[in-house]
Amino acid sequence: MRVHQWVKNGAIFMPLFFHGKIFDPTLFVNSAWAFLGFSLIASSIYVFNDLRDVEEDINHPEKKFRPIAAGIITQNYAKYLILVLLTLSGLIFYGMFNSIWVWLCVWLYLVQNILYTVWLKKIALVDVIIISLGFVIRIFLGSAATDIYLSHWIIIMTFLLALFLAFAKRRDDLLLTTTTGVKHRSNIDGYNLEFLNAAIIISSAIVIVAYIMYTTSNEVILRTGKNIYLTSFFVIIGVFRYLQVVFVKQQSGNPTKVFLKDSFLQLIMIGWIISFGIILYFH
Repeated sequence: MRVHQWVKNGAIFMPLFFHGKIFDPTLFVNSAWAFLGFSLIASSIYVFNDLRDVEEDINHPEKKFRPIAAGIITQNYAKYLILVLLTLSGLIFYGMFNSIWVWLCVWLYLVQNILYTVWLKKIALVDVIIISLGFVIRIFLGSAATDIYLSHWIIIMTFLLALFLAFAKRRDDLLLTTTTGVKHRSNIDGYNLEFLNAAIIISSAIVIVAYIMYTTSNEVILRTGKNIYLTSFFVIIGVFRYLQVVFVKQQSGNPTKVFLKDSFLQLIMIGWIISFGIILYFH
């Protein structure tokens, strides 16, 4: 179920946080239910993906330890687990939300990721775009669950940041293929090191510029005060730290695990959250 990947679904809380309503108990509970329901759907997709890729995973140096590839659980058990996860998620969304937009986000994510697992992940460039759109769907779900307006800046930054991380992950896949001589992804021929290096640098630069433009826009200054631009320092340092992980440490294969293990990135994230929160909620 890859529960550690649920960290990504924290994006559902972004509309609540950016609009200064994170302490509203009703809206927070709505976001929490959306987070739980969405996480169960995401886990069902992970299980489905492992079922589809079991033969490839067996030959992968890390993925061979996944439960299905390692023979720890049977494929029939995995299929039952998918049904249970989808049922529980459906009950949560049916019981807690009466919004067509919430259901639209849920179904769009589900259909998109089924297509990704079966077909789209085999197409270079399309695969990273689909991954990035998944994060955009998360913040739209958070918006729909709380009836909070989404700034176009948040949408753009979320897509760009996810694109940056996805390109970094593909770079790690390419290096692994070069090192082992085994093609672990069928779309790897659509990438080379020069392209991925350029894509990572370009997308990281645009992320920084977009965030600075967000913090200096009139819309945001009116809502948060003029000092919100100070949080840009954490974003800039965070991006450069991740670039260091990509190019120096060459450990960008799993962005979630990178964040969970890198104390430097964690400190930067905590600093950004605290500074942004103080400026937003006490300006």
